[in-house]
Amino acid sequence: MAAGGGLQCIKYLLFIFNFIFWLAGTGVLAVGLWLRFDERTKGLFTPEDSPSVFLTGVYILIVAGAVMMVVGFLGCCGAIKESSCMLGLFFVFLLIIFAAEVAAGIWGLSNQDKVVKDVKDFYMQTFDNYKNTQQEALKETLRAIHYGLTCCGKTGTAIDAVSDICPKKEGLEIFVTTSCPSAIEDVFTSRLQVIGGVGIGIGVIMIFGMIFSMLLCCAIRRTRDIV
Repeated sequence: MAAGGGLQCIKYLLFIFNFIFWLAGTGVLAVGLWLRFDERTKGLFTPEDSPSVFLTGVYILIVAGAVMMVVGFLGCCGAIKESSCMLGLFFVFLLIIFAAEVAAGIWGLSNQDKVVKDVKDFYMQTFDNYKNTQQEALKETLRAIHYGLTCCGKTGTAIDAVSDICPKKEGLEIFVTTSCPSAIEDVFTSRLQVIGGVGIGIGVIMIFGMIFSMLLCCAIRRTRDIV
């Protein structure tokens, strides 16, 4: 084999890393496709007044999942076959994903207030339209939001809580219902640190993946030069 004992360890660590990366990409792609085409959630993307951030976000998930699967495949094959070409491509793709993640994080932080406002406006407009028209498509859209965020209505009143488009509550629970505008704002504020922490963790893993791929690639080239 081209690599010695220590580099054999790096080789298999890189393979395991890429296999997990490929599985993660499969999961991200599946979630993106589910959100886009599931009957309970596709109503978020079909209305003409739906915020572009919804559709953009779900397509980013789909593309990111597909790219992660390709990158994971290249990394696995490059590690097992000891192909410096595949490992080089893996490094480049991983670097691009890392840069895109950083750019997305910066964009999300700088546009947080606008995104929150757009989503809240969309919800309130959809809620009002449903009250006036009782359209089934609007009903499913509201149900997806209500059950996804565990909220109900624009004000969170007891009247809203007994609606058939809201999560079922009993007894005194109906008096502590969270309004959806508040729930939407909470998702983008109180949970931002969690999202940021996950992003940083993924970034660190990517950096280690790039380091391992370059170590193995350089070792393969050195061994071939000696031979």
